[in-house]
Parts: sequence; C-alpha cells; structure tokens
Amino acid sequence: MSSIQVNDAAEEFHATNGFSELAAKKSAIHRKHETSRKKGEDEARLPALQSAYTCILRELGEDVDRQGLLRTPLRAAKAMQFLTKGYHENVDDVLNNAIFDEDHDEMVIVKDIDMFSLCEHHLVPFFGKVHIGYIPNKKVLGLSKLARIVEIFSRRLQVQERLTKQIATGISDALQPLGVAVVIEAVHMCMVMRGVQKINSRTVTSTMLGVYLDDPKTREEFLALSQRP
Repeated sequence: MSSIQVNDAAEEFHATNGFSELAAKKSAIHRKHETSRKKGEDEARLPALQSAYTCILRELGEDVDRQGLLRTPLRAAKAMQFLTKGYHENVDDVLNNAIFDEDHDEMVIVKDIDMFSLCEHHLVPFFGKVHIGYIPNKKVLGLSKLARIVEIFSRRLQVQERLTKQIATGISDALQPLGVAVVIEAVHMCMVMRGVQKINSRTVTSTMLGVYLDDPKTREEFLALSQRP
C-alpha cells in the first residue's frame, strides 16, 4: 500500500471514529438531559400525587395525622413514580448504541428475566419471569439490554398480553432480527389477594414474530430451550 493510501485510510479511520465519538457524546448529553427533565417533572407532580394519596387514606377511614401515616402519602407518591418510570423511557435511549455487527445467525435466548409490573385494572402487582429469544440478522444486542427493554415496558400500567407484545416489538424494531420470541409467566395479585383468590394460578402469554411465527420447528426449539431448567 502506498503512503497516500495509508494516509487516506488513516484519515478515513479517524473520521469514522470521530463521528462515532461525536454520536456517543450527543447520545450521552441527550440521556443526561432526559434524566434531568424526568426528575424535574416528577418533582413538579409530587405534591398532587401526595395529596391524592392523603385523600385516599382519609376516605378509607384512616387518621392521616397518626405517626405511622404522616409520611405515607409522600412515600406512596414516590413509589408510584418509580413503578411507572417506564413512561419516560424508550428503547433507543436504553440501547445506547449497544447493537454490534456479528456474523451470527443462530438462536440467542435469555431466560428467567425478573419482571414486576402493575395491573392497570386494579393497580396491584403482577410479577414473574420473561424468556426472550431472537435470531440475529448480522447484528446482536448487548445481553443486558434485553432485560432493560423488559424494564421499560413493565414499569408502566399494564396487562400481561400487551406487555408481551411490546417487548417483542421493541426488540424487533430496534434490531431487525429474523425473528423474536417472548414468553411471560406471571402471578397476578388481583387473582391471589382479591376476586377468585387462587394462590397457585399462573398466567402464560407469548408473542412470536418472524421465523418463530412462520416455522413451527424454530418455535418448538425456543419453547423447549426456554423452559429447560
């Protein structure tokens, strides 16, 4: 290679790296700004939420001035903001450029991801495990990011069916893989603590996209591997 070619290659390398570094810096600034904005919004809304919880406790017949409840409305308001923080997050921000070129076209499975959410019908918890599989299309995702995607959508008022589909669609849109499969197995406290009060019930939902939907053998392989101890 001539010196001119070497110099051109070096310039191209530095230009590419410089662009990547600039993009990373812009992304970091954007995330910092979004975090600051969310914190400001939460603080601004906190008094109204606190007042609402005070009203709820009072209407339940509680003495909101007794020692044990003095700070309960504030704690409950902050807890609710945390449990629904997914409304302020999106997949692009969470991925943070953690998509990598990789010549891998075999199944990737991350199973037993802990999930906690709130049922939108009664505002009580449901929780369980999420199993995710995808088949890369020349790109792979940092494994921890799959758990982060689960966190985004589970930290909202939810129904399990929609949550399952949102996780699968979020991964598919971000990665454009050959297929995505998501299975959730959860316990719903609205069935355990109230209503039918069936403490051993489990709800299982699934969403299959791409080859997982079109190819029964691929789907069966995922289901077998994800359920294996």
